[in-house]
This record gives sequence, structure tokens and C-alpha cells, in this order.
Amino acid sequence: MMREREAERYFNEGLDALRLGNCLAALALFEKAVSLENKPLYRAYAAYGMAKERGQTHQAEQICREAITCDPENSFLYLNLGRVLLVAGRKPEAIEVFRKGLQCGGNAGIVQELNRLGTRKPSLFPFLGRNHPLNRYMGIILRRLGLR
Repeated sequence: MMREREAERYFNEGLDALRLGNCLAALALFEKAVSLENKPLYRAYAAYGMAKERGQTHQAEQICREAITCDPENSFLYLNLGRVLLVAGRKPEAIEVFRKGLQCGGNAGIVQELNRLGTRKPSLFPFLGRNHPLNRYMGIILRRLGLR
């Protein structure tokens, strides 16, 4: 019981550090929480810190996916997996994970991440692919001219 309370205290301190932008301190606190109590939520937050601070994105992704397997209805686990995928440079997958997390319940962190990522404008020539040179270069030109 005392270990649970101490782990929860470390976890909450880690969340505070993360909110303040101190990811390294948050990682240390999350790792202490995991060492005391191996909860999926604690592991997922520690995994995000590992990805962000140490660049261990592959390992962090595995940890987050295992945590989701243990508790598939926890939207915070999807939030952390999405953040890990963003650190790994896999934005389309991250957006998909964030959307899946929203289906588990409202989560302000996921909404904030999706708003930060923004939405894309429709392509200028919808009959051509989004990556077609005409769509890409016309979009760049119009954006620089302030017309888009």
C-alpha cells in the first residue's frame, strides 16, 4: 500500500514536470514510479520520456503497445504511443493512434496534440494525387503569396 502511494506520488510529480516542459526530470520520476509499481500507465509515460530524451523510439513504441494490450480502453496510453510515434517522425501513424484514443473517451491531451498538428487544406487539383508536382508546387507558390 505504501509503495503504491509512493509510486503515485512520483508519477504525479512526473506529470507536473512534463507539463512544465522538463521531460528529463519527468522521465526520472516516471522510472521511479515504474520501479515501485509496474502499471501500464506509468510504463507508457516512461516510454514517452525514453523516446523524447534518449531517442529510444523503437523500444518506447513496444512498451506503449504492450501497455495498450494490458489496458486497451485507457486513452492516455494512446496519447503516449502517439507522442512516441511523433518523436519517431511517423506523423500519419501518430494521428491514427490519436484518433483511436479519442474513441476510448475524451482526452484533452489528444485533442491538444491533434490541434497542434493541424489539418491539411484540400489539394488544389483533387483529380491529381496530393503528391503530384502540380499540387505541391502550386500550393507552395500560393502559400508564399499569401493566397492560401
